[in-house]
Amino acid sequence: MKTTSSARIGNTERNVGIDVGKSTLDVLILEPDIYFQEPNSPEGIKRLVSKLSRYKLSRIVVEATGGYERYLVEACAEKALPIIIVQPMQVRQFARAQGLQAKTDKLDARLIAQFGAVMKPEPRPIASKKVRYIKDLLARKRQLNETRTQELNRLHKAPSVLTPSHTRLLKWLDKEIAWLNDKLAKEVAEVTEWQRTYEILSSVPGIGDGVAFTLLGELPELGALSSRQVGALCGLAPYNRDSGSMKGRRRIKGGRAPIRTVLYMAMLSAIQHNKIMKTFYQKLVAQGKHKKVALTACMRKMMTILNAMVRDNQEWQTH
Repeated sequence: MKTTSSARIGNTERNVGIDVGKSTLDVLILEPDIYFQEPNSPEGIKRLVSKLSRYKLSRIVVEATGGYERYLVEACAEKALPIIIVQPMQVRQFARAQGLQAKTDKLDARLIAQFGAVMKPEPRPIASKKVRYIKDLLARKRQLNETRTQELNRLHKAPSVLTPSHTRLLKWLDKEIAWLNDKLAKEVAEVTEWQRTYEILSSVPGIGDGVAFTLLGELPELGALSSRQVGALCGLAPYNRDSGSMKGRRRIKGGRAPIRTVLYMAMLSAIQHNKIMKTFYQKLVAQGKHKKVALTACMRKMMTILNAMVRDNQEWQTH
């Protein structure tokens, strides 16, 4: 790394790209073109944050890597550094638009920094430790529920001699999921600013703790969004696929996948037990909509209703 003064350096825009690997962090400060590496370890992250704190930075950009970036992001946030997480696809599309084909860790760090300089993504507040912990519990619950579904499918096709093995594992999974449910209820109850929102969400037929906890952790903006915004953030806004005379099917994409996953399961219940959603679903199916399309429309309508309820501080009306 080039030598620099220990004082903060200048006021011009500076963009940092960090290519996050399992064991290594490749760092490139685009202005004035400084490259260095640090181990992706507590000690390496501490040194990196100390070095970056010497600059007045516009943004530090990292790609979402499925978790390897987590401790770096948290350390930067604690030091009020402008850390931004972007999706790898955004950076890859940016590279293709420039005709860039070569790929090394150093080049990737430079590319990420250039993406930040050109696209100028805005830093967003990082969730508190309590909220991050609740999101971890929710993620673990989703993992165990997926494993439980897979094991149930195996049980249905397994020979009888293996039934005890599947049954034992299912019993253990049920025990772990129950523990997570209890832990989630306790942790959410300690976030006092969530309590009124939780009461509002829980008043809706078909919305259980799984959906309520997920919305509290994954969608803190609920109640402060437009109908279009809430649909987009949940990945429920349909996008056109038209070109010239070709009219493609509108499809949903993007958004926060955990929300969409729990909403799908909740809606299967809501169209049975929630009069408003049941009527809306049946109307769409009667109009010839595919059942999955009708279900997605119900999910989008439900999120619009929930957003309005939280905004207006109003519980579900049964009449």
